[in-house]
Amino acid sequence: MKLSQKIGVALVLCAVAALVPALVPGFAHATAGARPAPAAIHALSAQASQSTVVPTGPYDERGWLDRFYGPRKYAPAWNPSTAAAALWVLGQARLQGLDPLDYGTDALQRELRAGKADSVRFDVALTAAMLRYLADLRVGRVRSEYHTRLPDPRLKQYDPVERLRAGLAAGKLQAAVQAAQPTIWQYGHVKAALAAYRTLSGQPYPALPRPAAKAVPGSAYPGAQALHARLVLLGDLPADAPLPPDGIYDERMEEGVRHFQARHGLSDDGMLGRGTIDALNVPPARRVRQLELTLERLRWLPDVGPGPLILVDLPAYRLWALQNAGSATAPLEMRVVVGSAVKTETPLFVGQMRYLEFNPYWNVPRSILDKELLPKLKRNPAYLAQNEMETVPAGASVADLQAGRARVRQRPGLKNALGAIKFALPNPMDIYLHSTPAREAFQRSRRDLSHGCIRVEHPAALAQYVLGRQLQWNADTIQEALQPGPTRHVDLVKAIPVVMFYATASVDREGKPRFAADIYGRDPKLEQALAARRRQRVSAAGRPPQ
Repeated sequence: MKLSQKIGVALVLCAVAALVPALVPGFAHATAGARPAPAAIHALSAQASQSTVVPTGPYDERGWLDRFYGPRKYAPAWNPSTAAAALWVLGQARLQGLDPLDYGTDALQRELRAGKADSVRFDVALTAAMLRYLADLRVGRVRSEYHTRLPDPRLKQYDPVERLRAGLAAGKLQAAVQAAQPTIWQYGHVKAALAAYRTLSGQPYPALPRPAAKAVPGSAYPGAQALHARLVLLGDLPADAPLPPDGIYDERMEEGVRHFQARHGLSDDGMLGRGTIDALNVPPARRVRQLELTLERLRWLPDVGPGPLILVDLPAYRLWALQNAGSATAPLEMRVVVGSAVKTETPLFVGQMRYLEFNPYWNVPRSILDKELLPKLKRNPAYLAQNEMETVPAGASVADLQAGRARVRQRPGLKNALGAIKFALPNPMDIYLHSTPAREAFQRSRRDLSHGCIRVEHPAALAQYVLGRQLQWNADTIQEALQPGPTRHVDLVKAIPVVMFYATASVDREGKPRFAADIYGRDPKLEQALAARRRQRVSAAGRPPQ
């Protein structure tokens, strides 16, 4: 038997109750005809509930079988028709970036074809597989940084047991799956991109040669024909784009290269260099995995309810402002600068934007004061005055600053590090969004340059979005408030959720795939967590009875 088949069989057994190894031999006993089906199902459900194995994932499924079968008086739940429908649903797991192997789909299909749909073993395993699938869709397979408690509180609003029971009773299992999926607009677009790149991964994808030097339109490039085909394949050139002259990188292909570069976080200068060729040569299978990881991360997102939402994708250096999380498109999209990967990564969290400040003071964080300002002050006592800074209280000495008896702030003005506006979302890490006088940073392809806060490319447009429900504010009044002057505090009528998100594969507001470098090195960590979760499930299924 192949390793994948062994894992599939093990997971079918394990699915009856996660991390309950004693259940494996129980299946054979339960199906031997020694006890009526309700008694056998009750015994297996009780074993799952009483397990002392502590779950490490985002949910605790130990009591689910009892809760599902109890109201049914432990009668079997499935017949050949409903079981076939459930297995079809589980077979679609790949479309969600999940693996049918995790739910023992192949082994269950073999049991169904063998006419074992009326066995206790099959009935309980299929129920456990469906419950786990719905939970994985709802909250993900591993714990997120947004929810550290067990079980994930979102399973109170979406209870897999109740959803499966209702879906089975109404003959609408797919509706239960649909309700489990994230409602945020990117999810459907990323699923579509995943399907497209899976198709690409099945096609020939030969490596393109690197040019001897950066190629510009008119330059010789021996892989011109192959490059044209690659750009058409990836959708960066239309299918009817004319072929280039043999061995020449032409202007039409430059347009496709610019489009490709923009989608992959590269400088979209149209020049064909080593970095662009390396990105063009990334196998589609790797892009598939990036998209799968994004779907997992989208499943982590907390429920923010209806209304406006701001989502910041850190490695993509991108901000989307949505009128509603489930909106078909994002009305506002812009580039951002995020925390430095070397020193000050922007953390993942969900904040609530509660107010704006026009012409804000910048209160220098203690870490920046200690590491940067105090050494500069010791070298140059006039540093504060030269940079429109002041101590609070006024006239405090360097010794006062070192001892924590005083702090430093920068006055509003052209030199202010926050620019003309600050978007505040109070949090212990003191992370917020703001404008910046350093506009040139938005033209860089790599933009992890800040101390952790988010610098936004179009602050006036974001202010108009944020204040859109407050009638006294419009484009003109916002522009007026952005002019140099005294600090002005504006409370929002209703707080707006702001999600600091991390995905190296995403989509733009047209739904076109975008890929980014893993600036904080989080993809391998997620890969390891998912692999550990699978090993734990297989190990639990394969341990000897206790």
